[in-house]
Amino acid sequence: MAEKVKQYSTSLIVMISLFFMWGFITSLNDVLTPFLKGVFELTHFQANLVQFAFFGAYFIGSLLYFISSITIGDPISKAGYKNGIIIGLSLAAIGCFLFYPSAEFKSFGFFLGALACISFGLTILQIAANPYMALLGKPETASSRLNLAQGFNSFGHTIAPVIGGFLIFKFFMTGDNPGANSVKVPYLIFGAAFLLLAALVSFVHLPAFTGHEKIEKKPNALKHKNLLFGIFAVFFYVGAEVSIGSNMVAYLKLPDVAGMLEADASKYLAFYWGGAMIARFMGSISLSETKGFKKFGSMAGIAVVLFLVIFLITKIDFSLVWYFLIFLVINYFAFMLGKSLPARTLTIFSFFVMALLLIGIFTTGKVAMWSMLGIGLFNSIMWSNIFTLAIDGLEEYTSQGSSLLVMMIVGGAILPPLQGLLADATTVHYSLFVPLAAYLYLIFYGVKGYKRNSEM
Repeated sequence: MAEKVKQYSTSLIVMISLFFMWGFITSLNDVLTPFLKGVFELTHFQANLVQFAFFGAYFIGSLLYFISSITIGDPISKAGYKNGIIIGLSLAAIGCFLFYPSAEFKSFGFFLGALACISFGLTILQIAANPYMALLGKPETASSRLNLAQGFNSFGHTIAPVIGGFLIFKFFMTGDNPGANSVKVPYLIFGAAFLLLAALVSFVHLPAFTGHEKIEKKPNALKHKNLLFGIFAVFFYVGAEVSIGSNMVAYLKLPDVAGMLEADASKYLAFYWGGAMIARFMGSISLSETKGFKKFGSMAGIAVVLFLVIFLITKIDFSLVWYFLIFLVINYFAFMLGKSLPARTLTIFSFFVMALLLIGIFTTGKVAMWSMLGIGLFNSIMWSNIFTLAIDGLEEYTSQGSSLLVMMIVGGAILPPLQGLLADATTVHYSLFVPLAAYLYLIFYGVKGYKRNSEM
């Protein structure tokens, strides 16, 4: 038993490092979008094609995986988690290395192709890692483990805008090298990090959970209503979260909101993704088996510590960021209202996000700014809660269902350009109606759509 616990602990550490790295590289798109917009003089719509290429590749990769699963059998069940993860990391590394020739040729299309290659790698990682984390322990605490992993994923999201903004907008943006070249060295470093992770995984033993499952060649996962509705929940959640993050810098640059420069706005973006990190760690505790005062005391403690971490990373004066604490307190009580129930918490958090979006649409100044940045706190638990609710009861069709859920990350490719189009046609404020509509569906899923066939 002791050996099994040790084995699981090692596996958890490895998997958490993967979640961190893909969170980091994904969040860099929020810095890359305004950067490429300036370099290539793009419209809001064209700039959001960065997310279209990145998340569109998720759809293509997941679709190919699903087709494989119903024709030749589930690839991960055949190849194993370790091989799938190594392939995914290697593809992501190649995509990062392709940024160098993209900058050399000064081609926006080449950049989009490099992003698509990174995304293909992350697709394989997502399909394997999410259900694998759910399997590394008791089924009842699967949401808790996914929230823990997503917490480290959000830590990557949080520090990426700060590090990426500094490297791209300042450190490598020299006077004689002001264009696309400033992304060369950073992405070479990120590519090397992916290769190092692949090497680490190749030497670590990961327990197998596929030996008892049949290699199915039928799309029977779609017969489960909780998965079917969950597919669209993932589409709208990812689309809304990415759309808000991608356009956050443009929002903070507005004269009636904050009038910030891009480099400064990228620092504040850390509070959007950092909020998700804080609340995901809180969610991991909330959805765990911890009880009573220990649970809520631990949640409060981790929230304070992680807020201080973000504060120290961004180095922004406290007089400018204390507003965030208001939303952190509201988020804490929202967890209490959720009563550690994934569906209930998802519904409550969706209501709060809609309220904050409405404030962002119809107000200005610091109220609008911090309401938008505070949304990350409430987006926090959505992925893990939707995912575990959607694969509940799938059994031998779990990997197939996972590929379908990952496929719907394509929402991150569709909603940002739609918001960009609306921003070009109206204002950045009014473009927020696009993600607002997405959260209406999440409320439906949290109220009814998550129920299994027998509960409908």
